[in-house]
This record gives sequence, C-alpha cells and structure tokens, in this order.
Amino acid sequence: MIPPKPISRPDRVSLWRYLQLFRQDILSAQPDRLYGAWMAEFRTPFFRSYLANDPTLIRTILNDRPRDFPKSDRIGEGLRPLLGESVFLTNGPKWDHQRRIIDPAFERGRLSQSLPAMWDAGQAMVTRVLDQIGTGTEIEIEEIASHAAADVIFRTLFSIPIEDKIAAQVFHEFRTYQRSQPILNLAAFVPLPRWFPRFHRAETKRAAERIRALITQLVDARRDAIAKGTAPDDLATRIMTTPDPETGQCFSAAEMVDQVAIFFLAGHETSASALSWALYCCAAAPEWQTRIAEEAEALSDPKDVKRLTTSRDVFRETLRLYPPVPMMVRETTKPESFRKRAIPKAAQLVLSPWHLHRHTKLWTDPDTFDPARWQSEQTRQSARDAYMPFSAGPRVCPGAGFAMAEGPLLLSMLLRAIAITPVTGKTPQPVAHLTVRARDGIWLRAQPRRSPATEDAA
Repeated sequence: MIPPKPISRPDRVSLWRYLQLFRQDILSAQPDRLYGAWMAEFRTPFFRSYLANDPTLIRTILNDRPRDFPKSDRIGEGLRPLLGESVFLTNGPKWDHQRRIIDPAFERGRLSQSLPAMWDAGQAMVTRVLDQIGTGTEIEIEEIASHAAADVIFRTLFSIPIEDKIAAQVFHEFRTYQRSQPILNLAAFVPLPRWFPRFHRAETKRAAERIRALITQLVDARRDAIAKGTAPDDLATRIMTTPDPETGQCFSAAEMVDQVAIFFLAGHETSASALSWALYCCAAAPEWQTRIAEEAEALSDPKDVKRLTTSRDVFRETLRLYPPVPMMVRETTKPESFRKRAIPKAAQLVLSPWHLHRHTKLWTDPDTFDPARWQSEQTRQSARDAYMPFSAGPRVCPGAGFAMAEGPLLLSMLLRAIAITPVTGKTPQPVAHLTVRARDGIWLRAQPRRSPATEDAA
C-alpha cells in the first residue's frame, strides 16, 4: 500500500513563490530531487541553507560534533511566545543544565511508572469513540488522537485527566494556537536584530499567553503540594524535585512553565500526528489492522505493551513515512567543508527526516507502507543510517521511549475495539505546520469490532 505523499514543487521557482509555499507547507515547497540527493544548497539574499541527506554528514552534525552545530534560532523565532526558553530551543550551558534535570525522569527504568496513566487514557479514548459511533460512522481521527494524546500528557505529567477544568482549557487553547501559528515567521527568513519586532500574529500571541497562564496555575499548585508533602509521584513532581547534579539547582517556577509547554507540544502534538497516520495506514491496509486487533486480544495490563510487536512495527513504519517533526535545522559556528562543498559560518543545515526516511538510495520501496520491513536485516542497516524520528545524538528526544510505548498501546487498544476503513473521496493530504498533519483532517469509517457487552466482559 502506498499512502498519500505531498506533490513536490517544480525544481525552479522564484524566491517569492518559494517563501509563499514554505509558509503554507514545508513539504510540498521542496523539489522532488531531494528524495535522491545526498546534499542540496538553497540560496536566498539573506542566508544559505544546505539539506544534508548523507548519513555520514548527519552523524557528524548530530553525533560526533553536536556543539559545532547548535540549533538554529531562526526556527525558534516562531515558537518562542509559547515555549520561552524551553529545552527544545536552548543551546550550550543552559541546555546542558535543563537536560541534566529532565533526562532522569524519562530513564527506561522509570517509564513503567507512566504506563498505568497511558492505559487509563487509552480506555477513556475507547469509551469516547464507542459512544459516538454506530455501524459505518464517519469519524475525524486527528481530533480523537489529539484528545487522547493530551489526556496521556496530563495524566502522566500532573496526574489529572483531560476532563480536569484547567487541562481542558489548555487543550482548547492549544487548538486555537495550532490554527493561528505558521511553521515559520518573518525572522526565520530575514536575520533581524534582537530589538526588532517579530510580527507574531496577534491571536498566536494571545493564545500562547493564555496557555502559559494556565500552565503557571498547574506549576504553582504542584509547588505547593510538593512543599506540603502531598504531591503525587508523577513526571511533574520528579522533574521539579530533581536538582542539577552539577549545580544543585532545581527549575524555578518560570523555568518549569517553559518545560511543561514543550512537554505538551512535543508529547501531545507529535504523538497525535503519529497515531493519526498510523490509524489511517491501518485503515488502508486491513491485513495489518486485523493483525494488530488479534495481537491486542491478549492485552490485560499496561505492562503488556512490551508484547505488542506487530503494533510496534506498524508504528515504526508510520514514523518512517510520516515523521511528526519533518525537518530540523542546525547552524554552523565556523566554516566547514561537506562533500567538497565550502559551507560558510552561520549557514543553516537542514536535516530532514521526511526526505531521509523516503530516500531512494537508502530504502527499498521507500513510499510503500510495509511494516514487515522492520523484521529484515536490510532494514536494520537502513534504520541505523537513515531513521531519526526523534532526532539523534545528545539532542535525541528524551521522551522517545515514552512515545514508543504510548503509540503502540493506544493504537492496539483502539483497533481492538473498532474496525476502520478509508472514506471514499477523502484521502488525507499531508502538510507540515507544527507537525505533519492532514490538510482537511483524516476521515475514517468506523464500527465496533465487538458488542459493548463483550467489551465490558473483557
């Protein structure tokens, strides 16, 4: 099965047209040749950027010399009103300090502590979906996935369900923020001095302010509970009570608000994107949907997630075809020479999981949805060289293990309960804004896989 892919732009377009396309969708703004290129150069009057698809270059940038290639501030310009100085945007000593505090909360041995909350969110998701569908009901799957992913974040981070008043408000405001926030703003294209206004959309700024005010309420309440000794042992408590082993300092309240903002963005937006596309791919490939549903029959405990091998392969394949964060940007701190090409200081280095995961020289049938590939030796080599849905090196997403438990678990729980098929005439078209989503949503036809009485008995 070949799932939908954006139509690439012509190889040559004017700078103005390119900027227009880029603000609308960064995927269809790129030429088709990038799917087979090892490196490509883009020149504008303001900066040069270079796409690196060569696995050797990617290892140099992300693994071998990451400090020589910090995150570009240009991408952060559009996200700073919401994320502030979160770990997603910082570099250098500040980033080191943040990761020394955050990483212990996501260590593999502590992941099992979050599984019951994921399980509860999954059961709530299944109940909501079963309550709204009959035989052959059309449902918009991105909304369902977003709601479930947000529920997971609030349950694991603050031990509250999505129905909690503040949690529901954050979720509602974040949807407003998504609709108003372009992937990049003016400062991403034109180098501006710090004092120059960034021209963020008014609604974007207002939504970000409302979200941060709500998160501040949650953080302040948790600080009070920690002081009283009544705080639950969840991610928020662990992070807020973990001192930096080098400085002995914990996050201040303001710093924690920044981190919660990125946890919600990364843990909700990216997870919802991946789950939505996984469900669409399963609807379009019914044999895999059936295999997941049959495998999920044995699910009876959150820790059973480790047995979901089929669901995990489907989720990996979905992350290959639809990496939630399709591009990452680093910046050179000094002149470099890549593939006999002179790269100036302050050049933008674009690392694109979207193109790398579909590279014609690195993957067999790269546009085909084939979860079985993950059991082949050939794919193991491709995965080592050309698979980075969570980035790589020191800046790999600390929640990668969390996501690889949450995604297969929610996918399995939902497909055990419902059967889904594509809706004729509503093939989703992927576009990239904050993450890779469908232009008009993902519509599927759903019906209960078994009767409510059978579901209750299980």
